[in-house]
Parts: sequence; C-alpha cells; structure tokens
Amino acid sequence: MVKITLKDGSVREVNKGTTIFEVAKDISGRLAKEAIVGEVNGKTVDLSYVINEDIELNILKFDSDEGEHSFRHTSSHILAQAVLRLFPGTKLAIGPAIDNGFYYDFDSEHTFVEEDLPKIEAEMKKIVKENLVLERFELPRNEAIEYMKKRNEDYKVELINDLPEDEIISFYKQGEFTDLCAGTHLPTTKPVKAIKLLTLAGAYWRGDSSKKMLQRIYGTSFPKASLLEAYLVRLEEAKKRDHRKLGKELKLFTLMEEGPGFPFFLPNGMIVKNLLLDYWREVHTKAGYQEVETPLILNRKLWETSGHWMHYKENMYSLKIDDEDYAIKPMNCPGGMLVYNTEMRSYKDFPLRLGEIGRVHRHELSGALHGLMRVRAFTQDDAHIFMLPEQIKDEIKNVTKLIDEIYSTFGFKYHVELSTKPEKSMGSQEEWDFAEKSLQTALEELDLDFVINEGDGAFYGPKIDFHLEDCIGRTWQCGTIQLDMQLPQRFDLNYIGKDGEKHKPIVIHRVAYGSIERFFGILVEHFAGKFPLWLAPVQVEILPVADRHNDHAYELKKKLSEYGIRVEVDDRSEKVGYKIREAQLHKYPYMLVIGDKEANGEEVAVRSRDKGELGSKNISEFAKELVEEIKSKKFDL
Repeated sequence: MVKITLKDGSVREVNKGTTIFEVAKDISGRLAKEAIVGEVNGKTVDLSYVINEDIELNILKFDSDEGEHSFRHTSSHILAQAVLRLFPGTKLAIGPAIDNGFYYDFDSEHTFVEEDLPKIEAEMKKIVKENLVLERFELPRNEAIEYMKKRNEDYKVELINDLPEDEIISFYKQGEFTDLCAGTHLPTTKPVKAIKLLTLAGAYWRGDSSKKMLQRIYGTSFPKASLLEAYLVRLEEAKKRDHRKLGKELKLFTLMEEGPGFPFFLPNGMIVKNLLLDYWREVHTKAGYQEVETPLILNRKLWETSGHWMHYKENMYSLKIDDEDYAIKPMNCPGGMLVYNTEMRSYKDFPLRLGEIGRVHRHELSGALHGLMRVRAFTQDDAHIFMLPEQIKDEIKNVTKLIDEIYSTFGFKYHVELSTKPEKSMGSQEEWDFAEKSLQTALEELDLDFVINEGDGAFYGPKIDFHLEDCIGRTWQCGTIQLDMQLPQRFDLNYIGKDGEKHKPIVIHRVAYGSIERFFGILVEHFAGKFPLWLAPVQVEILPVADRHNDHAYELKKKLSEYGIRVEVDDRSEKVGYKIREAQLHKYPYMLVIGDKEANGEEVAVRSRDKGELGSKNISEFAKELVEEIKSKKFDL
C-alpha cells in the first residue's frame, strides 16, 4: 500500500499500481475523465500515471476555480497550436485563462477575420481528438532563451529576459507545440470537449500603446456541450441587457469622444442616480453616519503623506496651481483623514462614522474603458469609521448588516471573501493577526459563509469583499470593508483616551455601492432596463386615444404628480396601439389609456409593463396603490 496526501490534507491508502485516474474517479465520480487535473508533487501528470510510492496529489474539478483555470489555460494552448498549424510563421505573445474563457495574442502576417474562427475551431477539435499529453519541462535561462530564439518567438524571449533571476523557467509541450508557461494544465487535450471562439480584438503588446498592435482571439470552453450551450444562451441574454445599449435606448446616459471614460448622465439617468443617492443617505442617516464633503483637488504634500504620490501617481491626474503640484483625488480617504484632524477627538466620540459621496478620477487606459463599468470619473459612496480597538467587531457587523440591507433592496444575492495580508504590506504581524481575527470573528458571529482569499488584502490592512450575483448568474465585486491601522499613523490621528493620554484610532474604510456609476450599470443589466417602480425615471405614461382626450390626460398628469408620481403624456397624433408599443419599448412600469369612457369618468384603463391589462381603476385609488408600491421598494425580476 502507498499513501496519498490530498490537497485538503486528508490521507488515503491505495494499492501500488493504481492510476491517478482511478483515484480521481473514486473522489469525483464520472467527472474524472472529463474535467480533472491531477498534479503529483506539484507537477501536472497524465491521468494514466501509476502510483508506486507515497505522493502528494492535487485533484481539481472543473467546478473549482483552480480546475476551471487549468481547463481554460489548456484551451488557450490548443488555440495557439491550431493557429500555428493553419498560419505558419505566426508569433505567439501571451494566452491566459480569464473569467469564463481564455484568449491568445498573435503577431501574424495574416489578418484574422470572423470567417477564420470556424476553421480554427475545427482544428482545435482535431487537437482535442488527438488526445495529446501535456508534458512539462524546465530549462536554465540561457538554454530557454536559445530554445525560443530557434523558434523565432521574439515575444517569449522578451518575457524570459524579464523574469526574476531566481525564477523557474518552465515549458509545456503537446505534440509538435511547445509554449513558455508556468502552468497548471490538464494532463491531456482530450477533456476539452466543447469549444467556441467568440471574438477578435486588437491588443498592444504588454498593454503599451507605444508597442506593436497584436491580434487577439477570445474563446471559451467546457467539458460538456450542454454547459457551452447554456453559457452561449447567457451571453445572448447579456447582450440584450448590455447597459450601453439600454442606456442609449432609455436615454439614461451617453459616452462621447470629447470625454472618453467621462460619462454624461441625461435627465432620465439623473433621476435614477439621485434616487440611489437619496436611498444611500436615508439608510446611512438611520445607521448613525454624518455626511462630509472633501475637495476634488488637493496638494502634493497630502498625497505624499498618504503614499499615493509614490505608489499610485501613474493613475492620478496632476496639475500645477501657483507653481505647486496638485492632484485630482483618485479616492476620498486622505481627505477623510484631514476632516478627522479638524479637532481633537475623545474616546467618547467613538465610533465616529463619516460618510462621503465623493467624486473621484483615475487614469484608466483607453483600452480598459467599458461603458459605466470602467470609467475615469465616478462617484464613490465612501465612509470612514474611526473607533477603539474593542469596537472593531461590532462595527464590522454593523457595516455588514447595512450592506446586506442595501443589496437585498435590489434583489441581489452575494458571497463574501475575507482577504488577508499581501506580500507587500505595512504594519507589524501582530497588528495584522489582530485585524484579520477581528474580521473573521465578526463574519462568524453573523453566521455568514465566507471564503479566505489568501494574500489579497490591501497593503494597509485586511478586507471583506462582497461579490453580488445578478439575475443571470454573473458576479460583481462592489462592497468592501477594509480595516486600516496605517493611515492614522501616517496622518498622525489621535484621540484622548480614558487615561487622558493620546492614542491612535482604528479606521474602517467601506463602500456599499462602490462606484455609483458602475452600480448603476449593473442595475440596468440586472433589471434589463425594467427598473422597479421606485427607481423608474417615468413611472406612468398616459396615452390619449385621440387629440380630444389630451386635456383630460394632462389633468390626470397633474393629479398623479401631486402624489409625487413621475408622469409623462404621449400626446402625439399616433394610433394608441403604436403608443403602447413605444411605451413598452421604453419599459414604463404603468400605462394609462384614455378614451371617451375614461375622459368622462373617474376611472382609467391601466396596463402594466409586466402583467398586461389590469382593467379599469379609480384614479385616486390607483395613485394610492402606486405610492405604497414606491414606498415598499418592491421589485420583480
């Protein structure tokens, strides 16, 4: 018998001569031969590998993050191999796994077009059927460079030259194809059963606009055709919900070449944005927050004190005022520290909760910009909570409950990650241990499921991240709670303790929406533009059947407006059927059709966006129903 130590620490005993496949099948069932990566002592091996001595074994399923990454990473190598077979002389750049897929960047004399994608897909499927084993090997730096030079892979040579001196330089070979790669990968190409190449794009080498433009091919892959089909259906649904498309159709916002990355909000969009901010203020006032506002532009000295001038300057917009360096704020935190220091604080003032809806600017590369999801100017719903060490746990719990309340209002489910100390950090290990334990204990006492995200904390402290899930299954990281013991020291923040001496407060940085603009875009896609009544820019559209009904329509508008309801009248000389279709395209929650009967009485014919005809209703009773629905913030998905 030999012992196998699995990644989770458990130990199994198996007979000598057992294969990795047999072990994987025992652990994971029928998925073993479709989506399992077996690693022995840290190295990927074929599933036919025979176990004759004690080993450490890592088995990854496709439905795990590591397993999915390895699956997609192998898929990118299959893509590169297929391209080299069809277009000899093409040079390889990089080909990573990404969320829900993979891509590869190529330098080719051939200009790829959409018609090439099915041909490349077909070649990829041939490679899958060939069941090529992925073999890992390592080379010393000089040999690795020579190896790539012989293959005319200039980009790989550059990558090797830029690796740290002590870096292990590894390659993966499958058939005639070899790529510089750290791994991990599937044991063979066979598990990649379902492949779809999606789009073409241009990409500068290493993201540098001064370097050559390469050709990028995006794709996705799955162990089963049914999983691919479900994903493609979801992609089509996502296209219909694209906030950029709906933002234009619903006249919410626009993006202009005069200000790339700087969105313009139109009247309808401003209604939604202001309602989100009103709701934020309502929730935070109830939770004991005081609102502050800090300047948009602050001098270099401040950003040097915070550390941003040294570590974040390339992402900041700077300018000169009276020959002095200033910067437009990329975040609100340093200004919040200055607000704290406007007076001496006492332990009796804590917890001190200061909220700010602050406008920030960050220099994003043009290629990274994406509608409202990635912009250069956005509004951050920041807050800084100053507290005593013994108050940390309760404040973390309070913030978590507040964020839960906000997400529940919009119908979002979410999962939580606790990110711990990164390699580069500030502060002592003792401080980090205390901070991480405080966050973990708070989550445990709230009985919240969470995942530990090792080494992904901020440089000044650990954090809790909230990843919300929209109605088609996509996840978005929005809310975060960050515990900070460093900025109070850098800004020399103090309070007078019970002992009459000066002490440094603990600070929580936290956001719920994150970026209002990004959250706005997520909401558009989450609701497919069909905002719940309380958020809808136009809540009721009145549709007169003929011109003679217009006067009554405007009387109804006035009456409903007195209840605080947002109303518009479509008085165009069009057929009522056309007006109804237009109103449905604009996704108005309710429509009131006004004909002779309605113009001569107190009732209106009501149509719902989601439920169709609701019949006749008394106008006053209908208005009261709407007011109640608005107050409840009810939503239907």
